[in-house]
Amino acid sequence: MLNAMKDYLKLSLIVISLLLGTTASASQCKTHFVNPFTDICWNCLFPLTIGKSEVVKSQYPDTTNPSLPVCECPMQVLGRLGITVGYWEPSALVDVTRKPYCMVNLGTSLNIKNQGLGGSQMPDTDGRGAFYYVHWYKYPVIYWLQLITAFGCFEQEDFDVLYLSELDPAWNDSEFSFVTNPEATLFTTPPVRAACAADATASLTGTAMDKLFWCQGSQGSTYPLTGFVANQASPLSAATLLVERTDFKLHRIGAIRDSVGKDSPAICNTYKSAILPKSRYRYQLVNTLPDAAHCHPFGQSVVTWEAGHTYPSDGDNFGFLVWKKRNCCFL
Repeated sequence: MLNAMKDYLKLSLIVISLLLGTTASASQCKTHFVNPFTDICWNCLFPLTIGKSEVVKSQYPDTTNPSLPVCECPMQVLGRLGITVGYWEPSALVDVTRKPYCMVNLGTSLNIKNQGLGGSQMPDTDGRGAFYYVHWYKYPVIYWLQLITAFGCFEQEDFDVLYLSELDPAWNDSEFSFVTNPEATLFTTPPVRAACAADATASLTGTAMDKLFWCQGSQGSTYPLTGFVANQASPLSAATLLVERTDFKLHRIGAIRDSVGKDSPAICNTYKSAILPKSRYRYQLVNTLPDAAHCHPFGQSVVTWEAGHTYPSDGDNFGFLVWKKRNCCFL
C-alpha cells in the first residue's frame, strides 16, 4: 500500500511538472529579427507578367492579369502610357504569439501592462482550443530596396504597426465580436461551413475561392474574428488561420488596399474591399525558424510542410511574411 502511494505521488509530481512546463513554455517570448536578405523567399516574387504573358515563370499559382500589355493612366495634364506588369510583393509582417506584446518579427518584447483597451492576459480555453495574439506591420521592403522604381508600382510608405490585437477589445471577447460582426451566426453553421471543403480542395493546386469568403481553405473558418481557435490541428495551423483571419478583419475596416488584374484605367489605382480577395495573397514562415525556400497560397494546408519548422519548446511564437499580388502600370 505504501509503495502504491509513493508511486501515485511520483506520478502526480511528474504530471504537475509537465503542466507547469507547458504553461511556462506557452508564456515565453522567443523572437528573431527578420533579415530581408536571408529570411525572405525572393522566388515568391514570381511569376512576373506583362499583360497575360509570363516573363518569369513560377511554380506558384497566379491570379488573372490584364489582357493588354499596355496601359494608360490619367494624369493632371496628359495620360501616362506604360506596360501592364504583374508580380507578388511582400507587404506585411505578422506576429502570432501566446504572449502579449511579444514582437516576434522585431526581435523584442514590449513591457506594457494592461491599458484597459483590450485583453492583456490570455483567456482560458479548453483542452482542444487555443488563443493567440496577432500583430500586423506594414513592410514595404521592395520600396526600401528600390527593387522596382516605377511610379504606380509600389506604395511609398514607411514601416508601421497597423494592428495590435492587445488593443482590440473584440479580440478576446466573442460576444463583443458578434455585435460588430453579426453575420458570423450564419457563416458558422454546419451546412455553410461544409462548403469550405471546396475551398480547401481549390487551395491544394491553385488559389483559394474568393466567393467563399467565410472559409480559409484547409485552415478553417474565417469567423469568429477573434483570437480563439477551436479544435486546433496544430499550433502552426492555428497561427496560419489567424494570419488569414486578421487580413480579412483589416479588409473589413478598410485598412488594406488591393490592386486589380484588369485593363486601364482600373489597373492605375488600388481599392478598398470589405471582403478579402484570398486568391491575391500568399504567406511565408519567417519565425522562429525561417523558411526562405517556400511560400504558400492562403488556405493551403500546412500538413505537407510544417514538420521541422517549429521548436517543441519555443512557446508557440510564429512570424509570417504576407505576400500580396500587385498589378500596376509600369512606366
